[in-house]
Amino acid sequence: MGPPNPSMMPAPDEWIRRLGTLPLMRQPGEAWMYNTGSDVLGVLIARAAGQSLETFLRERIFEPLGMRDTGFSVPSGTLGRFATSYSGAGAGSSVGVFDPAAGSQWSRPPAFPSGAGGLVSTVNDFLAFGQMLLDKGTYGSERMLSRLTVEAMTTDQLTHEQRAGATDFLSANRSWGFGLSVITQRDDVSAVPGRFGWEGGLGTSWASDPKEELVGILMTQMSWSSPSGPRIWNDFWISAYAAIYD
Repeated sequence: MGPPNPSMMPAPDEWIRRLGTLPLMRQPGEAWMYNTGSDVLGVLIARAAGQSLETFLRERIFEPLGMRDTGFSVPSGTLGRFATSYSGAGAGSSVGVFDPAAGSQWSRPPAFPSGAGGLVSTVNDFLAFGQMLLDKGTYGSERMLSRLTVEAMTTDQLTHEQRAGATDFLSANRSWGFGLSVITQRDDVSAVPGRFGWEGGLGTSWASDPKEELVGILMTQMSWSSPSGPRIWNDFWISAYAAIYD
């Protein structure tokens, strides 16, 4: 699976039509698979709501949380604040430009608003989202999600059989809730049970830790070369927890 390429995707109706022509890799519920189900969900949300996925997300999530800079593209008036995306974070790899800020793929709306990835955002916007989930679905005096919904999202939902049939983005201490990675057991100081969030392949990392009342965000603008993550990601989380004094 390659990095996001919003300018090359077909429109939602055509995308899901093509998907429907493919044979099943697994029977439903047999194994956990990353990514594709979230894209299908995005198409179904738009159809059920009778509006585009971006409009739905803006009305239900972004505007109530004050996430003014989050969307599937960057308005022309704010492109000056948009950062270049780089590739080549692996050992021995040379650094190159994946997506330049000027003329970026994200400077125009995508043909396919992906439910699995492709949003642009800022640290402040990401913090509002992470804090809302940390607070069990509330943001300020407003309730965005029910407490039980957030608990379901942030609890391991995979069976042993589903994990056994999976390949990437799972490990001995990492599993999956509903749309979120969850840490299930400690393996070092940076992996704390109960922490949830996700790492984006283009170099973003976010996690909320209910026990420590912590939201951590790292945006490197450097794409990952493997699911295990670059050294800076692990160093960031080690440093974040090492800074806690109580």
